[in-house]
Amino acid sequence: MDLKKLIDGEELNIPKHVAIIMDGNGRWAKKRLMPRNVGHKAGARVVEQMCEDAYNLGIKYLTVYAFSTENWKRSVEEVTGIMNLLRNYLKDCIERASKNNMRVRVIGDRTALAPDIVDRINELERKTKDYDGLQFTIALNYGGRDELRRAVVCLAKDVKAGLISPDDISEDMISDKLDTFDLPDPDLMIRTSGEYRLSNYLIWQLAYTEFYFTDVLWPDFTVEHLKEAIRYFNGRERRYGGVK
Repeated sequence: MDLKKLIDGEELNIPKHVAIIMDGNGRWAKKRLMPRNVGHKAGARVVEQMCEDAYNLGIKYLTVYAFSTENWKRSVEEVTGIMNLLRNYLKDCIERASKNNMRVRVIGDRTALAPDIVDRINELERKTKDYDGLQFTIALNYGGRDELRRAVVCLAKDVKAGLISPDDISEDMISDKLDTFDLPDPDLMIRTSGEYRLSNYLIWQLAYTEFYFTDVLWPDFTVEHLKEAIRYFNGRERRYGGVK
């Protein structure tokens, strides 16, 4: 059941889990005649603020799309800048998470990431695993199709080992092999910058999620925009394939 909370004098149902495609960093920088990585830095600051805002509004789970399996196709300069920004973010995130009682998880394929980044991810997850405030998840080198492929490989190995029969494979068994096995499916998905596609993001988990698209570029996204997305969510009737 969604949490009801008074926001600006209006009682609203607060989505338990919000997923965000943080799009528009590069365009934000281009509009200001700046390098794309300046936009990524500005976007990272918004992530920090959004974690605080989401928790204050009553959102329990927040999942953001930071770097996709396809983003490696970008220029070496941009990818290098993003990875260096990530290094700094992960380092600072430990102190910030401790201060705010925030648990941090990272989903995606870590095998392509630099060893020092993987070490920082492991340290961050280990040190925040018992925090019960905002449950913050970062999708990093993540792709929905790749996630499903890895889940299928795990199930195939179980079948080969005789642990399960192919006919026994259920939706729950697939969900249990996904990176998000211990997270509820998102209630609301927000995409900024005016694009209307999922871009390979949480394609299994978003089956019954409400989608909210906005033209606002991610570095300009504020708590007021988040509130507007929640108001939109409150106007939707979630039937999950049934009839009310």
